Amino acid sequence: MPREFETEWRPRALSVLRIAAGLTFLCYGTEKILGFPAGRTPEMFTMSWTAGVIELVTGALIALGLLTRPAAFIASGTMAAAYFIAHAPQSVFPSVNGGAGAILFCFVFFYLIFAGPGPWSIDALRARRAGA
Repeated sequence: MPREFETEWRPRALSVLRIAAGLTFLCYGTEKILGFPAGRTPEMFTMSWTAGVIELVTGALIALGLLTRPAAFIASGTMAAAYFIAHAPQSVFPSVNGGAGAILFCFVFFYLIFAGPGPWSIDALRARRAGA
């Protein structure tokens, strides 16, 4: 693959990663808060419900690329807490304790805190308008 192609598409690939991670995270929130698609919702103000609200809001913000860094910070911390509270006590191994998704979300969102949203985002659009 030519070096120019990699350089040109790297920021766009970051945007694609952000959108995919945000939409996937959003799905967990819609399930917990809206009952879609599984139709089961936790009691309001429980830990699971609170996580669902965070997943719904930060997932939407990350997918849109709006307030990406703060949303990614909150989402990353939520997934770190979820791993250590819900998964790690069951086993040390993520493949056994069901926590692989939480770990991946945690570190993808952690990366977005520093990498930013990429060019296909509302944050980038707002920065271009502010600079123009």
